[in-house]
Amino acid sequence: MTGEVLLEIRDLHIEGRAGDDWLPIIEGVDLTLRKGEVLGLIGESGAGKSTLGLAAMGFARDGCRISRGEIRFDGIDLRKAPETQKRRLRGQRIAYVAQSAAASFNPAHKLIDQYCEVPVLKGIARKTAAAEAVTLYRKMQLPAPEEIGFRYPHQVSGGQLQRAMTAMAMACHPDLIIFDEPTTALDVTTQIEVLAAIRDIVRDYDTAAIYITHDLAVVAQMADRIKILLRGCEVEEADTRSMLAAPRADYTKSLWAVRSFARPETPAPAGPPLLSVQGVTAGYGKADILHDVSFDIHPGRTLAVVGESGSGKSTVARVITGLLPPRAGAVLLEGQALPPDYRARTRDQLRQCQMIYQMADTALNPKLRLRELIGRPAQMYLGLQGRKLRERVRELLDLIELEPDSFIDRLPSELSGGQKQRIGIARALAAEPKLIICDEVTSALDQIVQEGILRLLDRLQRELGLAYMFITHDLATVRAIADDVVVMQHGRIVEQGPKPRVFAPPHEPYTELLLSSVPQMDPDWLTNLLKARA
Repeated sequence: MTGEVLLEIRDLHIEGRAGDDWLPIIEGVDLTLRKGEVLGLIGESGAGKSTLGLAAMGFARDGCRISRGEIRFDGIDLRKAPETQKRRLRGQRIAYVAQSAAASFNPAHKLIDQYCEVPVLKGIARKTAAAEAVTLYRKMQLPAPEEIGFRYPHQVSGGQLQRAMTAMAMACHPDLIIFDEPTTALDVTTQIEVLAAIRDIVRDYDTAAIYITHDLAVVAQMADRIKILLRGCEVEEADTRSMLAAPRADYTKSLWAVRSFARPETPAPAGPPLLSVQGVTAGYGKADILHDVSFDIHPGRTLAVVGESGSGKSTVARVITGLLPPRAGAVLLEGQALPPDYRARTRDQLRQCQMIYQMADTALNPKLRLRELIGRPAQMYLGLQGRKLRERVRELLDLIELEPDSFIDRLPSELSGGQKQRIGIARALAAEPKLIICDEVTSALDQIVQEGILRLLDRLQRELGLAYMFITHDLATVRAIADDVVVMQHGRIVEQGPKPRVFAPPHEPYTELLLSSVPQMDPDWLTNLLKARA
């Protein structure tokens, strides 16, 4: 890249508070970014990627401090600049797209109001800002772009909310955007459109970007250069093609080869299903989301439910758990029909089916310590108290491979993303269920942590005889862990059966679309795919 330098970071050190001490998070990292250039930041959970991205805005999270180094944005020393000047830059010349859109939007305000806030402060007429919002919503492939802005955050899906946040970051045509896992919550077909839109807008507006991700195939499509971080230190940096072709460091090579886990094929089920969904039709208001959906989940097996955003995957889970009574059809547990509404189910019926949620950040009460988070289901469903409850919590921490003495009194804020997801698993196991619904449980995790979670779930299944319903848009995860697959589109089942049969050609057209939309470790893959589909 030969453009003018926009961002320059030299010898950056960032520390985090640990009691009375300060521990290093970023140690001596350098970074140079030119106008119109995209730098990909790669590394496992805790590597310091998001901390470095925020530091590019002159910002450090609560409990962190920038202890040494230089941060210059377009000649402005962000370490010495007054807070008022930095506030003027943020949102106008520097924008940030957070990983967790659900935790970042104000739930009390409509999307369009939140979009227009910064442009209006900049002096743009609200009517003009709202019109450009519709244009960007359309570029982001959001449904009903003229109307979706008038919804509240809770009225759209996680993937739609992530796209709305990306549009909001682009509202003032900033010089620099920090993308922190912007496609984490998106299915593969939507991800292609969003990646293409981000790439086009970055190019059209000559915007520089730092693209933080754990998905190597995605960063291959987006970045001009890639920087690898490990425990706050730079491992190596190179242009994207050189990095993909010949990574130098052993750690980088290990990232390239991380997806090695795959469950061995299991025998076909011999007995009756544990849970049977029979002819379910369900929806919200007057609109039907599910149309005559039927499938079985067998003891000790994993059923993967695959489909793009809005296909009805999570709605099926809501019907199974009794949160959304169906208009037609039934859900049977061990041959017995479950009451449609969870409030009419017995405590034992509720106990048998538990959930692990996609966003552990928002699923764990931040005010409760781990002993309470894990202990409450055991107390509620099994009646454990006192010493027996304390022993059970410790057993569960051991089971999810977290050392009890070290973790039992921690708050969720003191955990990494992977550790939070393990607590979600322990909380589900505390009820001693027969079926666990895993709703996108690895989508927000880096690939090394993903593999650890998948191996943990597989071990627990073998040891405890659990059945899993695995809702996911990640086909690599499906290949790794599923026994059976259900493919959904527009609330209907397109294809279902054992994994080898569903993934073997010839495919149904929609299944073929999903499989062809999985990013490849080829910098030209997205360009070639878009040309082929044009």
